[in-house]
Amino acid sequence: MSDSEISLTLTVPEDIGKKRLDSTLAELLPEYSRTTIQSWIENRQVTVNGKVVKRKYLLTGNETLSVQFLPHEPLSIDPEPIDLDVQWFDEQLIVINKPAGLIVHPGAGNHQGTMMNGLLHHFPDLAYLPRAGIVHRLDKDTTGLLVVARTEKARQSLALQLAERTMKRIYQAVCEGVLIAGMTIDRPIARHPVDRLRMTISHQGKSAVSHVRINRKFRSHTLIEVALETGRTHQIRVHLNSVGHPLVGDTRYGCRTILPQAADEELIQYLREFQRQALHAGELSLIHPATREIQSWQVDPPEDFQKLVDLLSTDTRNRNSA
Repeated sequence: MSDSEISLTLTVPEDIGKKRLDSTLAELLPEYSRTTIQSWIENRQVTVNGKVVKRKYLLTGNETLSVQFLPHEPLSIDPEPIDLDVQWFDEQLIVINKPAGLIVHPGAGNHQGTMMNGLLHHFPDLAYLPRAGIVHRLDKDTTGLLVVARTEKARQSLALQLAERTMKRIYQAVCEGVLIAGMTIDRPIARHPVDRLRMTISHQGKSAVSHVRINRKFRSHTLIEVALETGRTHQIRVHLNSVGHPLVGDTRYGCRTILPQAADEELIQYLREFQRQALHAGELSLIHPATREIQSWQVDPPEDFQKLVDLLSTDTRNRNSA
């Protein structure tokens, strides 16, 4: 291996079942394309327990994967002086509280004004990391905590924690209807076969597990906490909709907003005008890549989310005392 090459060592999760090498690496290293991963395998840059194998080689769990490749080319994305709510940073990590309306990274039709553009302005060295060190994301209108790696070592560590499901992420949400009890939703998720902007429950999809706990019940809604075991696109939104309790304000997966009977006009109007999914990533816990100690962060929901909860709480108290 040359001095400029990067070497990764990964352990295959033991509950993987039987899965192809290229598919497994794509899950363990989601920041790299399937084409890139397949080229590594074809070029003998990947070994399984020290042996070179084909990309269709079936893994069963606990194998040691070694990958060698050249560093990422600098990103060709323009830095922009976008204000970012940096909650914490050191030489390895950056933790950001993302507001509603901010897209995490550029995509079709969104080449500027993203969190990635802002990160590259405030932390220029991120240009030399895949996806500027971003290892997970939040939807445009979801608020809350995101962690970004500042070094390749940190990026590898965070990606592995996500793959091994040891990074803890807890969300607060307000859903339509009154949940009877907490639940674990274990339903695989895939891209919708017709509407490519939506995800859907599908037996052909990727494993997705969400643990739902009731925080507070209102007359027609529920404040919940959701702990993610996996991190699929739109996971919480799809899972809650699949059990008949879509998130308040979720126009993509929800339906007509439930209005509590005889509620005051302020609450009715606020529910009608709440134009984003009521979802906030409030807690994040991970193993620091350098110190190996567990670090945790918490951030309160933004004003619009808190006002929604306050109005629902007032409505419930008033009706119960009537």
